[in-house]
Amino acid sequence: MAKTGSLTINSENIFPIIKKWLYSDHDIFYRELISNGCDAITKLKKLELMGEFEKPEDLEYKIQITVNPNDKTIIVEDNGLGMTEAEVDEYINQIAFSGAQAFMEKYKDKANEDQIIGHFGLGFYSAFMVADKVTIDTLSYQKDAVPVHWESDGGTSYEMGEGDKKESGTKITLYLNEDSTEFSNEYRAREVIEKYCSFMPVPIYLTNSAEGPQYETIEKDELTDKDTIVETIVEEAKTEEKEKEDGTKEVVEVSPAKEKYKILKRPVALNDVHPLWNKHPNECTDEEYKAFYRKVFMDYKEPLFWIHLNMDYPFNLKGILYFPKINMEYDSLEGVIKLYNNQVFIADNIKEVIPEFLMLLKGVIDCPDLPLNVSRSALQNDGFVKKISDYITKKVADKLSGMCKTDRETYEKYWDDINPFIKFGCIKDEKFQEKMKDYIIFKNLEGKYLTLPECIDENKEKHPNTVFYVTDEKEQSQYINMFKKEGMDAVILSHNIDTPFISQMEQKNENLKFVRIDADVTDLFKETGEEDEEKAKEEAEALTAAFRKALGNDKLEVKAEKLKDASVAAMITVSEESRRMQDMMKMYNMYGMDPSMFGGAGESLVLNRNHPLVQYVLNHKDGQNTDTICQQLYDLAKLSHGSLTPERMTGFIARSNVIMLIMAGEKTAAALEAKEEAQPEAGAPEAASEEKAE
Repeated sequence: MAKTGSLTINSENIFPIIKKWLYSDHDIFYRELISNGCDAITKLKKLELMGEFEKPEDLEYKIQITVNPNDKTIIVEDNGLGMTEAEVDEYINQIAFSGAQAFMEKYKDKANEDQIIGHFGLGFYSAFMVADKVTIDTLSYQKDAVPVHWESDGGTSYEMGEGDKKESGTKITLYLNEDSTEFSNEYRAREVIEKYCSFMPVPIYLTNSAEGPQYETIEKDELTDKDTIVETIVEEAKTEEKEKEDGTKEVVEVSPAKEKYKILKRPVALNDVHPLWNKHPNECTDEEYKAFYRKVFMDYKEPLFWIHLNMDYPFNLKGILYFPKINMEYDSLEGVIKLYNNQVFIADNIKEVIPEFLMLLKGVIDCPDLPLNVSRSALQNDGFVKKISDYITKKVADKLSGMCKTDRETYEKYWDDINPFIKFGCIKDEKFQEKMKDYIIFKNLEGKYLTLPECIDENKEKHPNTVFYVTDEKEQSQYINMFKKEGMDAVILSHNIDTPFISQMEQKNENLKFVRIDADVTDLFKETGEEDEEKAKEEAEALTAAFRKALGNDKLEVKAEKLKDASVAAMITVSEESRRMQDMMKMYNMYGMDPSMFGGAGESLVLNRNHPLVQYVLNHKDGQNTDTICQQLYDLAKLSHGSLTPERMTGFIARSNVIMLIMAGEKTAAALEAKEEAQPEAGAPEAASEEKAE
């Protein structure tokens, strides 16, 4: 017959695991012990509301942390409901028996779960990650309760008996091990508590008992009944000798005598028990939102705007999301979203709750309903979490689309700063893209903001279903001027996110094409009329041969056109496909790869056959200055398109000096020598290095 039974866990085996592996960060014991104290006080408050406890008038709920670096001890004390010996036996001596869970089960018909933090009953044992010995002194709020003293040296054995605690609550003392003495340092303790407990619902105070009492001096009218006067300081009246109208002098009182008091320094809570996110949005001022932003994120640049989340059904979620102002040139696009559970800090940027694109923002989210894992450090995989994530996405999309519809002027004012967030969101989140597709706007060359249909409409007669764009107004100024002369419009897309974004836009909109204005020379810029095709072909071949020879680059793509603008001698174009591939390679650090291997056509040198210098090259293929002119035209075209490699820039400067000497008529040996130095050597190592850089 098969044997049946119940599985048992040997505490001697599991306790070392709890001590070493339960929490990823050892400093988290502060959060766990303080959370337990908050729970004890919250439970007592609920009992008071239900008429099962009468709070003394002078009782102020608080959690007191006392560190002593000399003794290497930490005391965490609350004045909550405390424990009886039976409760200590049940909640402390049995691993993973949650007091919060038992309390809520007992009072499930009389109270809700608001503000009860504990779930698993393991938080207390985090103390043994840093302590060799832990003691508990506790007294239950119940009438005639007997104080209990409990201690353990970090193993699985303990001692428990009658204690000497006089007031209800629980006091936990940690005797730190040698590796953890840093946590008894006042400043380290403050740092950890402020990290995890800045918004817990009960005031938290920190004292360094090794330093002795601290004092401060106050005015008489500042004195309260709670202050402990150490010394009364009498300041005598201040007088001054002044001259009267008749020339005599008299002593007058400038400041009367007054009393000041030296008192024990007033304790100041480390936390804010009423965080801004718990208020209703109608109760919050702009200055409060900005002050909260500065305090939490230490960012003194004002946020652009914010979204206050406040939801009670079907789950409880509150929070504030800020759209920060980012200096695109220097600032990282990574934001910080702090996740809280009942005002207890859990972690930054938990991707299960926060949609990836919203991690570019800064903010706080508090959701008591989150299904946390045992250590409260991360989320359990739960379909409920996806609903929370979807809700946050929807609220952000509603805020942005609502602003665009009702306050278009403000939306346009913020657009340059917020568009990377929105575009990244459209790429990463299909639902967000669907909600925002009609509220994507583009800034044109005149600084006017247009929707996608308006952009298409701008060029529909000359280039249907095409949106031309600019990535750098300075580098592409030559092309911009040509566009403006032809009455053509373009939009400005200067952020890294724009390349993948416009690819998505093309996929979502059939026949739509985004083309950078320097991708090719359109027919609009070319002279119209009949032309001898054979002659044009011959000239193109001759120019190609001349420029390839002068630049030492047999692969150079050359196009010879007759352009309307006779002032343009040469320009560089890069096919849209090839340029996007280059951008992608840069984004993924694929430097050194040849874009042509992906089918990209690469760059082309466009020569204007209407320009005198181009005609000079045609008519003087073997002339003394032809190579110099070819090199100079190419470098000028490259400069107008972007920049030169260091080798080409050196040659360009030297060559420019030679040209100026020749123009000045200085036919000296020095000028001719300089000209020789400016010429590229045979084999064109300069061109080869440039090709590698490209």
